[in-house]
Amino acid sequence: MEVSCLLMYILIKLEVEDLIATMESVSLLDETDELASMMIQSELFRNYIAGKDAVNKDETAQALIRRFSRIKEKYNEVQRFGRYHPDYKSVIRQMMDVKREVDLNPTISAYKKAEKELGDLLGQISLKLARAVSESIKVPTGDPFFDRACSTGCGGGGKCRCHK
Repeated sequence: MEVSCLLMYILIKLEVEDLIATMESVSLLDETDELASMMIQSELFRNYIAGKDAVNKDETAQALIRRFSRIKEKYNEVQRFGRYHPDYKSVIRQMMDVKREVDLNPTISAYKKAEKELGDLLGQISLKLARAVSESIKVPTGDPFFDRACSTGCGGGGKCRCHK
């Protein structure tokens, strides 16, 4: 009889622990949804969407993007053979020229700026979340400054200065 009571106690305790873990997970998911909602309502996100829509509606920008895609295909082919490809120099020059045109297009540059600002914010949020858990967690932010925050790991004498 004592064994069955002990078994029942263990099962109930495990169920309660599972329930607590589930409630914590649900709470985290709710907070994640709230954070995502805040991001979607932010000015940075609105700027990003407006920039994306502007690029999609701008015929000049779309023509540049199509031209860039065609030259990029040639560029990738030339890169396989390197400078031994007969069109190497001309394709490299074309690629640089069209890339410059794309970068200087006001609609595309405004979109890229909005995209970078939103990406930077997401990177900062990821970094803050990771640092709340541990200083040694690596966060791929796309920004070398943030990525190197503790790239050597604990005990390596990196920027985190933990020598444990």
